[in-house]
Amino acid sequence: MPSDEQLEAWLGSVAEERNDNEVKQLRAAIELASEVHARETMNDGVPRILALLHTVDILDRLKLDTDTLIAAVLSELPGTPDYDSAVLANQFGAPVVAMLEQVSNIRELSASSNRVVDAEKDIENVRRMLLGLAQDVRSILVILAKRLRLMRFLKALPIEVQRRVASETHRVHAPLANRLGVWQIKWELEDLCLRHLHAHEYKSLAKQLDGKRREREAFIKDVIDRLLEASKASGIHAEITGRPKHIYSIWKKMQRKRVDFDQVFDVRAVRVLVDTVPQCYEVLGLVHSMWRPIPGEFDDYIAHPKPNGYKSLHTAVVGDDGRPLEVQVRTQDMHEHAERGVAAHWRYKENTGQDSELERRIEWMRRWLEQQETASTDDLKDEDPLSDQDREYDARRIYVLTPQGKVVELPAGATPIDFAYSIHTSVGHRCRGAKANGRIIQLAQPLRSGQTVEILTTKEEAPSRDWLNPHSGYISTNKARNRIKSWFRHQDYDENIHRGKAILDREVARLGIDKPNLEKMAIRFHYDKPDDLLAAIGQGDVSAIQVANAQIEQVRLDAAHIADRQIPEKLKHKLENLDHSGKGQVIVHGVGDLMTQMARCCKPVPYDPIVGYITKGRGVTVHRQDCNVVKNMNEANQARLIDVTWSESPDESSSYLVDIQIIATDRKGLLRDVSSVFSNNDISVVGVHSHTNRKKDKATLRFTAEVADLRQISQVMDRLTQIPDIIDVRRQV
Repeated sequence: MPSDEQLEAWLGSVAEERNDNEVKQLRAAIELASEVHARETMNDGVPRILALLHTVDILDRLKLDTDTLIAAVLSELPGTPDYDSAVLANQFGAPVVAMLEQVSNIRELSASSNRVVDAEKDIENVRRMLLGLAQDVRSILVILAKRLRLMRFLKALPIEVQRRVASETHRVHAPLANRLGVWQIKWELEDLCLRHLHAHEYKSLAKQLDGKRREREAFIKDVIDRLLEASKASGIHAEITGRPKHIYSIWKKMQRKRVDFDQVFDVRAVRVLVDTVPQCYEVLGLVHSMWRPIPGEFDDYIAHPKPNGYKSLHTAVVGDDGRPLEVQVRTQDMHEHAERGVAAHWRYKENTGQDSELERRIEWMRRWLEQQETASTDDLKDEDPLSDQDREYDARRIYVLTPQGKVVELPAGATPIDFAYSIHTSVGHRCRGAKANGRIIQLAQPLRSGQTVEILTTKEEAPSRDWLNPHSGYISTNKARNRIKSWFRHQDYDENIHRGKAILDREVARLGIDKPNLEKMAIRFHYDKPDDLLAAIGQGDVSAIQVANAQIEQVRLDAAHIADRQIPEKLKHKLENLDHSGKGQVIVHGVGDLMTQMARCCKPVPYDPIVGYITKGRGVTVHRQDCNVVKNMNEANQARLIDVTWSESPDESSSYLVDIQIIATDRKGLLRDVSSVFSNNDISVVGVHSHTNRKKDKATLRFTAEVADLRQISQVMDRLTQIPDIIDVRRQV
């Protein structure tokens, strides 16, 4: 335990950047932790309260707010009898308690990851899960500070524990620190990991660095003196320091470039800080005039910043002794931006694929850290780190665990059923229940990051049709939806064929069109045979209206290739006397444009199958091919029939009459609702006939409307069927 004098001295140093109330709150947290953790020690033998204060000191050096420091002091409370979230929230605030909960969950997940540390993919998923779980980035920083404290005292633990902890730190915590750009933690974690994982190489490099330390320090001092003198002569105020060397960075560069220690450029390096961007390039010119640049070792990250926003000039030159020297030049603002965690190097130093979702989350975290510099401490206490303006940065992925500790990545909103199908299709088909953290949950309940999910299954595969209902909330992933549809498609193939045929027949009758050629339609919709198409309609994968519209289009294409029928000579002279002026909607094969009129008996519209009838003095009347008038013609009149087709480029201003019959339950306002559909779709109604059967409480409405083609009929009929109390809508022909 620290003495009262030591504690007060430490609090005094912390208080330099904080107000009296914050220091009071921090002191209260320390007193509470000291009381709860009295006589407790960590696994490495350090008293627990000292370990907590060590962690707080690391965070204080990062200039984090007081809430984060309080959360670090109290971070060992969750799980103890003394932990009462309501009491703590009342004393220290809800944000502190939220951080405590998140830190506790993250530590549990980190412990679970030990079982899968050998799988690189699982390690990366653990990294993502940790970030996805931390709604407040400060929770991650507390975890990193606690891990750094542990690594500093790792020598006190057994060798096998040292290697396991160092391996996890190297593969999880150091990359997280890197992605957050927390350099003070990142470099030290990496160096400590190297010390425990590659002890011989670490000691060798440390010995080489230490052996030439005096020589290197003398060389760097000479470089700094010369650069300061040259900068001053050019009127540039510059701060020049030797860049701190990290053994892990040197070792990794040696491994990557396969070079010896003496060939690593940044073993000897200086950093120059100036006031303006032009001065950066002036200093660069001074450096290149004083020492010979090494070809291919110059990077201008000011003109071309890294995707993460990092800006600086990097160059390597040959020193007076013939050995390489690295020089970095940047402004004070650029340096602050880099050192405070906004310019993370992970995208170019880690050989992992890009992940736009992870980068989006990291960007939010960087923005939050950057705001700490501009906001006052009092403002930060009241600030919600997930304010409305940052909701767009909420996590879109969740990371949950199997009972075996494997991490599963799912979209936000995923349910236990989605989870089951992500494990295996058979698990999804046999799913009958689920547990999260040992408790039964509903199958439609969205999962949360960090939960351990167990699926309860039966022996037989039998998914429920209710799962496919979009309003039920059972599934949110396409994978689960497609697997369920596929199961029903195979189980109910014959039934779906019959159901699909009935649905298609009903739609064809509703529109008053010819039955489609199923062979052609199957090819058009990429099915092997007509039965597969009908089954798809019955299953709901293809709608009957899609097939009907495709049939309408097919009729138009077929009509455009009809062979000319030879017109009898005795009728040709009659056609020659008809009106040939203007371009009509119908083309008479073998003759061209003629005056035509639509038959009122069947009211054809584009692109109904049609036939022409040469009248006596009134041109050509166009009928539907299945018109009863045509079917009942005597032999003499049938001789006057000629081939006609719809024009491929009809006049867009033309309209056609069509009869639409509506059967509905009679109610007040029915006629008004139906009429509004025609009005809203810019369809003119030229006639209305209604009949009411009061015994059956049924109303039959017949509208004669002007439409452009069959597609417009289909659209308006779809909208009519959506009116409440509508029983049936179909075209009358």
